[in-house]
Amino acid sequence: MQLPARQTAIIIEEAGGPEVLKPADMAVPMPAEGQVVIRVGAAGVNRHDVHQRAAGRHSDGLAIPGLEVCGTVVALGEGVARPAIGERVMALVQGGGYGQYVAAHSALTLPAPEAFSDVEAAAIPEALFTTWWNFFGLMTLEKDQFALIHGGTSGVGHLALQAMSALGYKVIATAGSERKVEAAEGFGALAAFSYSADDLAERVMTATGGRGISALLDMSAGTHIEQDLEMMAPDGWIAHLSGGGGAGLQVPLRTIMTKRIKLTGSLLRPLSIERKAIVAAGLTKDVLPLLGTRVRPAIAAVFDLGEAGEAHRMMEAGAHVGKIMLRVEQ
Repeated sequence: MQLPARQTAIIIEEAGGPEVLKPADMAVPMPAEGQVVIRVGAAGVNRHDVHQRAAGRHSDGLAIPGLEVCGTVVALGEGVARPAIGERVMALVQGGGYGQYVAAHSALTLPAPEAFSDVEAAAIPEALFTTWWNFFGLMTLEKDQFALIHGGTSGVGHLALQAMSALGYKVIATAGSERKVEAAEGFGALAAFSYSADDLAERVMTATGGRGISALLDMSAGTHIEQDLEMMAPDGWIAHLSGGGGAGLQVPLRTIMTKRIKLTGSLLRPLSIERKAIVAAGLTKDVLPLLGTRVRPAIAAVFDLGEAGEAHRMMEAGAHVGKIMLRVEQ
């Protein structure tokens, strides 16, 4: 298939609110060595996209947001053995997902489950790559330990709960309302609590039989750090997914020292292709067989590509459960 020269994509015109997301006529990307080009059927909306939009362009110059897609491979770069042209894939991308075509590294493409629509499959990559990297790349969670996810009904959290509980891990979740607490339990949380509870640490310690949390995934920029440290097991890990807009983190050092707590965190986008490829291999082996049976995304809403601003407004309101998605028409 010959690629078209131009496409419609959503660009960030300038730093600002959802109104700065505008459709634009853009060049279709050409695949570099090791890359494929995907004709996009759907793209996921993530909190990272909202932060990128609010800040404007990233230092790498990419003006098109979007970190995960599902679609059909239409071109191969040099050295690509798989996937093949015509294969339907879901992929983690370095931006550019809010468009009709996007380039992706071949090592970060996964076969799209036949049982999933493009919208469902596009909801998978960012959440599962984030989950696997943080719990098993940064942290060292074992099955006889307890994990906790702040935000168990978020795009990342609800898929992490399903996948990890299906694999036999004991995961506790927090959420922001009783409706979301019930939803987190439905996604496989061993127990779920409101993160605003004054006795959160006590409840978590009770749920773990006094053992505490060995691996905690925090999307709240350390909002609950004192309670987190109280509920941690000795030698436990806390991994942060949000930088809080650059705000500092105040921590009680004596508690960290007493329990030997390790504070870490990472951004998935700057992670090397080599490390992401290791994550992709782990997901392919352990999680892909669960898709459609034990693991399925909850789709909160689907917007057309030109309604990306409305999708961002919904994300910022924070009332949704699961994933917000964009449908991409060709």
